[in-house]
Amino acid sequence: MKWRTVETKKGTRCRVLEGGSGAPVVFLHGAGGLLRDNPFLDRLAQRYHVLAPEWPGYGESTGEELLEDMLDFTLHGWDLVDALGLRQPHLVGHSMGGMIAAEMACLAPREVGRLALASPAGLWLDEHPIPDIFAMLPGQIAQVLFSDPAAGAALLTGGADLSNMDALKEFYLGSQRRLAMAGKILFPIPNRRLSKRLYRLTAETLLLWGAADRLIVPAYAARWQALIPGARLETIAGAGHMLPWEQPEAFVRALAGFLG
Repeated sequence: MKWRTVETKKGTRCRVLEGGSGAPVVFLHGAGGLLRDNPFLDRLAQRYHVLAPEWPGYGESTGEELLEDMLDFTLHGWDLVDALGLRQPHLVGHSMGGMIAAEMACLAPREVGRLALASPAGLWLDEHPIPDIFAMLPGQIAQVLFSDPAAGAALLTGGADLSNMDALKEFYLGSQRRLAMAGKILFPIPNRRLSKRLYRLTAETLLLWGAADRLIVPAYAARWQALIPGARLETIAGAGHMLPWEQPEAFVRALAGFLG
């Protein structure tokens, strides 16, 4: 897969990881962004034309000052689709990206092929409050994101030696920039009344959840399924919140069975 940069009509410049051929699949990442290695995207690109944009404020993408609220993020998603020259792509969103993908599908229900949401944010259950990742240190974040926190910490840091001051500074600054962007729609709680709009969703929908998700616990899966009539749910063993990275083969297998 290769990187390219596109500019939207609003003026954001976004880097997009692209590869493969076939039906277009747009992957929208979560608050942590894409990692150094994203093996599930490579596997998806063996079957589909995969496009994974980085949100403004992530990596080399710019224009974060132009996005202020949930509607801005949603419209930015469709602006990206236009800039990429796509029509009715399948949308696959993880965590924060799942919330945005669902909002996109509610806003323009006829413009989506199929919709796959992996542990999406966007709902709130008082009996299962979502931990505040904005108050956590990197080691604590790995504890709630991964079924295997030690392996997860290595994934998050790209294997960087954080005992090295320069590496630690680079990781910290990048992390703060990403979280500042994500905080616009996730802080203090990721509830932007999406539940009131899901009735507009008409795309065939697949929900994917890590069985060991400690950030957005599997109880949320039942709520999403209740709000999206006909939605399918598949739970993946051996995975926490970062299921695309922890179980890439199972994740892609589930998507391929759904997308066709």
